[in-house]
Amino acid sequence: MSRTVTRESRRHFLTASAVASAGLIVGIVLPVRSAHSAALAAAASRFQPNAFIRITPDNIVTIIVGMSEMGQGVLTALPQLVAEELEADWRTVRFEQAPSDPVYANALQETQATGGSTSIEAFWEPMRTAGATAREMLIASAADIWKVDKSSCRAEKGWVVHASGRRMSYGRLAGRAATMPTPTNVILKARRDFTIIGKGERRLDSPAKVNGTALFGLDVHLPGMLVAVVARSPVIGGKVASFDGTRAKAITGVRHVLQLGSSIAVVADSYWTAKTARDVLDIAWDDGGNAGLSTATISKALSDLVDHPAVIARKEGDVTTARITKSLTAEYEVPYLAHACMEPMNCTAWVKPGSVEIWGPTQAPGDAQTQIGKRLGLDPKQVQVHTTFLGGGFGRRYAQDFVIDAVELSKAVGAPVQLVYSREDDIKGQFYRPAALARLAAGLDESGTPVSLLARTACSSIALVAGDPMKDGIDGSAVQGLKHWPYEISNIQVEWADYEPGITVWYMRSVGHSQNTFFVESFIDEMAHAAGKDPFDYRHALLSSKPRHRKVLELAAEMAGWRQPPSSGRARGIAVADFWGTHVAEVAEVSLSSDGRPRVHRVVCAVDCGVTVNPEIIKRQMKSAIIFALSSTLYGKITLKNGRVEQSNFHDYPILRINDAPEIEVHIVHSDEKPTGIGEPGTPPLAPAVVNALFALTGKRIRKLPLDPAELRT
Repeated sequence: MSRTVTRESRRHFLTASAVASAGLIVGIVLPVRSAHSAALAAAASRFQPNAFIRITPDNIVTIIVGMSEMGQGVLTALPQLVAEELEADWRTVRFEQAPSDPVYANALQETQATGGSTSIEAFWEPMRTAGATAREMLIASAADIWKVDKSSCRAEKGWVVHASGRRMSYGRLAGRAATMPTPTNVILKARRDFTIIGKGERRLDSPAKVNGTALFGLDVHLPGMLVAVVARSPVIGGKVASFDGTRAKAITGVRHVLQLGSSIAVVADSYWTAKTARDVLDIAWDDGGNAGLSTATISKALSDLVDHPAVIARKEGDVTTARITKSLTAEYEVPYLAHACMEPMNCTAWVKPGSVEIWGPTQAPGDAQTQIGKRLGLDPKQVQVHTTFLGGGFGRRYAQDFVIDAVELSKAVGAPVQLVYSREDDIKGQFYRPAALARLAAGLDESGTPVSLLARTACSSIALVAGDPMKDGIDGSAVQGLKHWPYEISNIQVEWADYEPGITVWYMRSVGHSQNTFFVESFIDEMAHAAGKDPFDYRHALLSSKPRHRKVLELAAEMAGWRQPPSSGRARGIAVADFWGTHVAEVAEVSLSSDGRPRVHRVVCAVDCGVTVNPEIIKRQMKSAIIFALSSTLYGKITLKNGRVEQSNFHDYPILRINDAPEIEVHIVHSDEKPTGIGEPGTPPLAPAVVNALFALTGKRIRKLPLDPAELRT
């Protein structure tokens, strides 16, 4: 059914302007209704996201997008929302990356930022409403020209058509349309009438990426631009005691050697000149208090923390008084992980008198505006951020360290500076997914049904680094996927212990769900085994009040052939999860070589993300998330010895190679729910699905990642 969207005048802003050569420009700002929580709904009521449309006389429709494109398809999916309601011809639709400006803010992030898989959910209504508003103005302009009743006209693939058959293109109508009164309410299309939303339309950014014209951060070149690299302490938290830059300065092309906080920066005419000079710097480091820090000491500290009661994140019933027949306890652990983006971290900054201009692959241009403004005593409007394409993000480019360093260096040397962190710099430079350990204890009744669960986890707080609020002393990201245990259980208690060894942790793709779903879905599999039940049947029975969980579980199992035995030497494992409203189930089919090396042959994924905007993008994102998660499951770990990170590049921090990639099938559930995110939800279920399959194959429970062939071999 159709739906009428209305907003009070104080809660929306709508403008139209026309220049003879520019045509119709429509900008709309509307509040977002969030499905996340009452808190986010309240935030949406006071924070208004923005979208813009530009239609020019050549009939080109340009959608200006404020979100960052890091491969997830936002520069295509968001224009689809506008084009649908605008009744545009998709062949004439183009995109333009928006400048940094609060009017482009993502209400679910409370800034102009791309993260948490929120882009589609945040802009689902605002961008469609912008398209519908422009459509009505175009129809009104045609009716005015033809001197007919507006109701006798309709929009169709970039044209306004009269009942008599007369037609006029949007390009011809654009100038007049901009003079039409702006409607205060518009009717959005019913799903049954969609012709662009729900279709696997071609990606608008693909041509530029294929022909080499796409501008990534490292492609930025400015007149007089210098290039900088930094030398950091080899020990985490270490500082500069003294340094001598004489040898570095003697290299031709080196312009500056200077201290930047606890690092030393070399600024030169080119990257290789700067790097060569950095390598001959004479630096004496003060190692600080972390010189004895190691992976073993971190692991022991985490384990010791879960020995004791911690801050309670969720409590229902009483786990101490539940009547149980059988007890089950397991301890799980995951390491620090690096994001290892394919494009090395970089940013170009130019500090001028009274203003700053920044070019960079950032997920959070709004945060950059705010933070740089504060650091330099400028109004955020004096800080202009040009968002380039991102060669991978995964949360790493939500941080502002590389932006801040580039700005500080430009200010210090009085010229535009492009700062580059090599992959080695970045992998050793912190901003990791937290290492985490969890101990789960369950009580089962005589039928094997869980009646109590005590889950205690320990890890570092991302909120403390990011400045996020902590409610009741709990970092929400630390207990994501664990606090909201989906399975029916009458007595449950979830606790979190904070551990701060001085290592900077940060958001990574799926954040707390990445470790906690591994804990939950591995443990529920152990419960099923203890109860003598099939892992699918056990989950299904405990999700009777969660129809969307059940649906993806059923679909994944059906498409994977769960009831049929796999090929000889293989076994299957299953896991289910939800990530902020998107529900996913995955079945992994694995084998094991004689030397204990696992091989994942096939992954079947079922996903319910509400209304689908572009099914091809959804499938690609789920596959991407599965490959990302499989890399971590098989190989991913950041380890420390004497306070030093032992990994540096893909030779010792490997990612999955194409010859090891499994066959991946993605099946999308038809849903009428509001759309939710897709970039991250495919990551959490993969690891538990794999380890559960390995148990089915070998009878060995794997409770620590990444997988250790030696453990599987014995």
